[in-house]
Amino acid sequence: MITLLSPAKKLNMDAYDGPVAVTRPRLLDDTKSLAATAKQKSLGDLKRLMHLSDNLAQLNADRFDRFDPDGEADGMKPAVLAFDGDVYWGLEAKSLSDDDLNYAQDHLRILSGLYGLLRPMDAIQPYRLEMGTRMANARGATLYEFWDDRIADQLRDDVDGHDDPTVLNLASNEYFKAVRAKSLGLPVLSVKFLEEKDGKARPIQYYTKFGRGLFARWVVENRIDRAEGLRDFDAGGYELSEDRSSAAELVFERPQPPKKS
Repeated sequence: MITLLSPAKKLNMDAYDGPVAVTRPRLLDDTKSLAATAKQKSLGDLKRLMHLSDNLAQLNADRFDRFDPDGEADGMKPAVLAFDGDVYWGLEAKSLSDDDLNYAQDHLRILSGLYGLLRPMDAIQPYRLEMGTRMANARGATLYEFWDDRIADQLRDDVDGHDDPTVLNLASNEYFKAVRAKSLGLPVLSVKFLEEKDGKARPIQYYTKFGRGLFARWVVENRIDRAEGLRDFDAGGYELSEDRSSAAELVFERPQPPKKS
């Protein structure tokens, strides 16, 4: 079984000096092509394409100008430790054991607009290129057209040899669309998180993102490698809602946490 996460816009590029081996992304030829395309864009192009402020547009123009896909470890960091948004606060990868990180390397994948599909310990350079960006490239008008079936092909290779070929989708719709589920040809199981308040259960964006990371951590720590084991998830006070769940989606709910003072 493979678990899928989206990346995060926010990055923490503090140096990594842990014992778990750092690896190179597998789709670097594709990354080189995209990075070269982005490097040719003007400041105004990047601002418009990614809806950025002047400062963020300049930051990312500088990043693409310095981008070196063949670079060594300096300025690079394992993806699971570099991404620093809501999902990754739930995952809290920096507190995973070395054995957990090694397990995650075989069972967790991160989708990326620039790198396509990352293993947790794949070293990345700072970048911002969201999968939904409509940037014309060598293969089409969007990143979805650029990646085509490449992500699905890599996922099939990655799940080969696993006891259960299920793909656990904890990614956003924007990113999971790049997987091309029909091309993937594997069983996919998604997860939904609901917060109950005043008798009503609803998804709340922050808790959904945090819950995805929490779920991925639980899968790794408990070595869940079959889809049927996912129903036992109970971290963060969540419980499975049998009535709301289906063969394609597990729904977990809990009382909505009080606002932090």
